[in-house]
Amino acid sequence: MKRRTIAIVAAALVVAGAVAGLVLWLSQPSYDEIADTCLTALKERPEGVKAKPEACDGLTKEDYDALALSQVLGDLGWADDEGRFDKNRMLEGTLNETP
Repeated sequence: MKRRTIAIVAAALVVAGAVAGLVLWLSQPSYDEIADTCLTALKERPEGVKAKPEACDGLTKEDYDALALSQVLGDLGWADDEGRFDKNRMLEGTLNETP
């Protein structure tokens, strides 16, 4: 083979590899998409199951813990309409009870 042909084939392989890598990289879900999928998985998790859903594997421990805690607070009714902790909602159950 001539040097020119080898150079053209090598360049074509490099370009094809770069395009394939770019497509693979772009097809991966973003961190926000992983968090949304994780939150959905936490909401759909059967009651009593404490294991980390597989959909949450791409999150950091801190972010997973925050999502899981948010879900627990929501399940207990201690979160407001925007998902933030509401101390008054938490205290409602204790204030209405008589000793």
